[in-house]
Amino acid sequence: MRNKHPVKFRVTASRPVDKDTGLRCDRTIQLTSRWSVKSYPQPLRRIRLYDADPQVTLVLLTNQFEVPALVIAELYRKRWQVELFFKWIKQHLRIRSFYGRSENAVRCPIWSAICAYLMVALVRKRLKIRKSLNEILQIVSVNIFEQLPLEALLTTQPALSEQKVSGEPSQKFLLLNDK
Repeated sequence: MRNKHPVKFRVTASRPVDKDTGLRCDRTIQLTSRWSVKSYPQPLRRIRLYDADPQVTLVLLTNQFEVPALVIAELYRKRWQVELFFKWIKQHLRIRSFYGRSENAVRCPIWSAICAYLMVALVRKRLKIRKSLNEILQIVSVNIFEQLPLEALLTTQPALSEQKVSGEPSQKFLLLNDK
């Protein structure tokens, strides 16, 4: 997170940085004010960097000590793209909530969603299907228990946009009405 307001702390360790990269300092700190110690008693990492594009100095606080300071700075710079990526995953791969707040409870649905996305993208590319990834996901989710080859399932279904434009009911609806 970005440290916008002055925070009382003491430096417990300092690491060398390459100032050519924009980094100014990389320190381990301990918060010292009564409220901050009560709220977060663990040590933090304070990274100060200069961003030449908007010409501003940023101070970042993190609890990540294993990741290099430059990677943390780049993640902060690219935070909006990271947000948009996870928003896209949540919208298209239907991750509505997580199983809990632990690291594993968050990772499992995200990795499952990424695997599902990659499988659909690979199927779309290999079969040269012109439908969108969202349409393919919808077709597969509706026909999940059908015993049809995936190629037959995806090539015989009209695109969702064609169904809406032409006003034709879907093949599933026709099968149900024939009975």
